[in-house]
Parts: sequence; structure tokens; C-alpha cells
Amino acid sequence: RIFPPSSPTTEKRYRPMTTVSEIQLSDRAEILLRELVRRYISDGEPVGSRTLSRESGLDLSAATIRNVMSDLEDLGLIRAPHTSAGRIPTQLGYRVFVNTMLKVKPLDSTSVKEINSGLASARDPDELMGTASELLSQITHFAGVVLLPGGEHANFRQIEFLPLADDRILAILVTADGRVQNRVLFADRKYSPSELVEAANYFNEQYSGQSLTGVRQRLLQDMERDSASMNGIMRTAVAMAKELFTEETISEGVVVSGETNLMSVPDFDQLEKLREIFDAFKAKQDLLQLLDKSMNARGISIFIGEESGYNALTECSVVTAPYESDGRCIGVLGVVGPTRMSYEEVIPVVDITARFLGNALKSLH
Repeated sequence: RIFPPSSPTTEKRYRPMTTVSEIQLSDRAEILLRELVRRYISDGEPVGSRTLSRESGLDLSAATIRNVMSDLEDLGLIRAPHTSAGRIPTQLGYRVFVNTMLKVKPLDSTSVKEINSGLASARDPDELMGTASELLSQITHFAGVVLLPGGEHANFRQIEFLPLADDRILAILVTADGRVQNRVLFADRKYSPSELVEAANYFNEQYSGQSLTGVRQRLLQDMERDSASMNGIMRTAVAMAKELFTEETISEGVVVSGETNLMSVPDFDQLEKLREIFDAFKAKQDLLQLLDKSMNARGISIFIGEESGYNALTECSVVTAPYESDGRCIGVLGVVGPTRMSYEEVIPVVDITARFLGNALKSLH
């Protein structure tokens, strides 16, 4: 376990995404694995016994180091790419390194100020989410992702209906975190402005403060009721709102920034692999599900390679952290990069950004 900073001066417990089966390493095997992972993350080249002998500080012969490396390879922690004499970490090797050997660096003051000032300057929640994603990308040089508040995590504040021409109605939905959605509805008849005001007032009185998902479920129940038992205002409110509270409207979205940064990562030099990753960013569904797994995590979560469960991300690592508003987790943000990322540098960026994003959201209310 490691303990990355929860702020520039304090610490919190790191929660590994998965537990590693009991792997007993000798002290020298642990030192050599740690140095091999660090060297490979830094240089991107297979690490040989001579390099480890020089970097580890251990007074061991090259033959002894080769024997230890052979043991590490038998455990599935390192492997030889192609015919290279050097070794590189496996996914399991990275997991052991992250869970037991990683010492997170405090985020430098310049980056802390950049994140804080960047988020503080946002004027509305949508701009705030976009800024957070861009900051994650700019500082880490990978892709920044932010899961927007929505679905069961966003509460309904109010709705407004405005008449347009040709039996069309502009519906304005406002959530408790200040986000606004507009949609043009096509009515089956013409409604007067007073009818729309009454319908909105009734709806706000009945549903304000409930989750968007809860509102939709109640609407579905109301739609199944005998319309004759409803008064005119109720029927109008249900007719208007059923077009607005769809699964598509209330589902979470993902903001992605800096995808092109991955084009300069040597690990993604194969065009087909890069195309798969970009397709995942474009479709966003995999990212939505992956980030949703982190909603209930306390602190940092790390998905390494196949741990994400998605083929497009088998050569990626995703570092995430939930962000809160008024003590309630409402979304997740993170960084997507190669498995050969500097975890000790990425983790504090994600952690601090999540904390500052929560504070910035509170100041907008």
C-alpha cells in the first residue's frame, strides 16, 4: 500500500484497484524489480542485468542478477520482448510495483496553482468540467477525462416550458449543480403560455430535489395511470416532461481532452492500436462504464491494462479519483495513458484536481 498526498501537505490512503495474490519476494528481488520498472518507465527500453547492477546499488554479480531476473520472469512479473537480452514489466509487474513499491511525489507548487486558478476562473459547471479535463491533459501530457454529474448522481432543481411557433415548446431543465439542458419538444396540440407555466410550477413542486433517475421512474408510473384520473395540469406536465426525461437526457457524459497527446507516445506506435483507443474515446461508452466503477471508491483507483475490461485499453492505464459536492460524490475524473506512465507523478495530479474541482463546484452554487 502507498499513501499519496491528498493535498500538497497532507496524506491519505491509496486504494489499489485489485489485490495482488500473495507474491513473496526477497529483499534483493524487490529492489531489482523496483529499479527495473522505474528504469523502463523512464527510458522505454528493455532493462538488462548490467544496468540493474549499476542502478540498484546491490553488490551482486551479473550472474546473480540474471538469476533473480529469471525468478521474477517465472513469477510473471517481467518478460523479454522479442529476442532482447533485457526485460520489461508485465501488467502483473506494474501492479506489484504500484501496490507495494510506489512512493508518490508531492505535486509541485506551480502545478497546484495552475489547477486551482484554472478551475477558479470557470464561470459555469460545463466550463468547469472542460477546464478540469484540459488541465489533466496539459499537466500529464496524456488524455484527461471527466465524468459529468448526471443520472442518479444529479438532482432535479426546476423545469421551465416556453412556447415556440408551430406547436413547439422549449423545455429548460436545471439540475441542482447548476447545469442547464435545453430541448425543443413537439407537442400534439398548442398550449397557452399560462398552461405551460402552471404545468412547470406543478412539476417543480412535485419533483424538485429528487434525482433525475427518480423523476423519470415516477413519470413512467404516472404515464401508466388512467389519464382520466389526472387533472389538466397533471396531464400537461406529464406530457411535456416525458419527452425531456429520457435515458439519453439523464445519462452521464464524458469530457475528453488531449487525445492527440497519445499519438506521441512510443508505446502506441501501432496505428491500429491507436485507432482502437481513439474509437473508445469517440464512443465514450467504455469510458462511462469504467469511470462509473470508480464512483464509490475512496481516493485514487488505478486500472492497469486488461484490468479495465476493455480491449481498446489493454495497453493503457487509467488513473481516476471521484470528486464531491457538499460531501456527496457526483462524478469521477482521471487520466488515460500508457501502462508505462509515471504513476508517482500522475496520481497527485488526479488527486488534487478532483479536490479542487469539488471546491470550485461548491463556489458556483
